[in-house]
Amino acid sequence: VQLQASGGGLAQAGGSLRLSCAASGRDFSDYSMYWYRQPPGKEREFVAALRWKTGKSYYADSVKGRFTISGDSAKNTVWLQMNNLNPEDTAVYYCAADPFDVVDTAPTGIFYWGQGTQVTVSS
Repeated sequence: VQLQASGGGLAQAGGSLRLSCAASGRDFSDYSMYWYRQPPGKEREFVAALRWKTGKSYYADSVKGRFTISGDSAKNTVWLQMNNLNPEDTAVYYCAADPFDVVDTAPTGIFYWGQGTQVTVSS
């Protein structure tokens, strides 16, 4: 499994960014796809998840109402639309995948990780 994340960069507070994750190497129809982030000096934390089979999405409380996870199963691509960004959203963002149609937000349970993409939000 390969997960290629892209779309990070610099944004001002109140701005938006869109991250993309291109997945390859498997049939992902029964997978759950995730976005995690790791702020400077902190542990990796759950951001959002999407179950391919049902299309149901899940969010951390800190991003609910501002971030949206979506995907295109035909393209094996997942996006994270991030709106109303604030400096606390500054982190390395990681795409991840689990071969289960169940969402478990603990990062220790993740099977596959992509490389990170840096998101920096200035005040």
